[in-house]
Amino acid sequence: MIIELNEKNFDKEIETGLKVVEFYATWCSYCMKQRMELQEFEKSQIRIGIIDGDESPDIISRYKISGYPTFIIFKDGNKIDEFSGFHTKSELLNRLMKYV
Repeated sequence: MIIELNEKNFDKEIETGLKVVEFYATWCSYCMKQRMELQEFEKSQIRIGIIDGDESPDIISRYKISGYPTFIIFKDGNKIDEFSGFHTKSELLNRLMKYV
């Protein structure tokens, strides 16, 4: 399941459980390619948050995001992993399974 995040719902969305958030920009070609991989999660029970860095600059600043796409894995609101660049669905799942 893909969830659009912004400065209004971000903190509430990551406060409980294990969450993956992709920080992206609409002008980023790697992000467009990444979106096709993320769409494979659309019908799954895995919640993938996506946040447009241009629309949520305060969150980008808070997590010191310097490139797109960047992924952060949160557990109960705490950042437990961060990685950047394009990743396939299986790469994302393998990364996430380390924390389940």
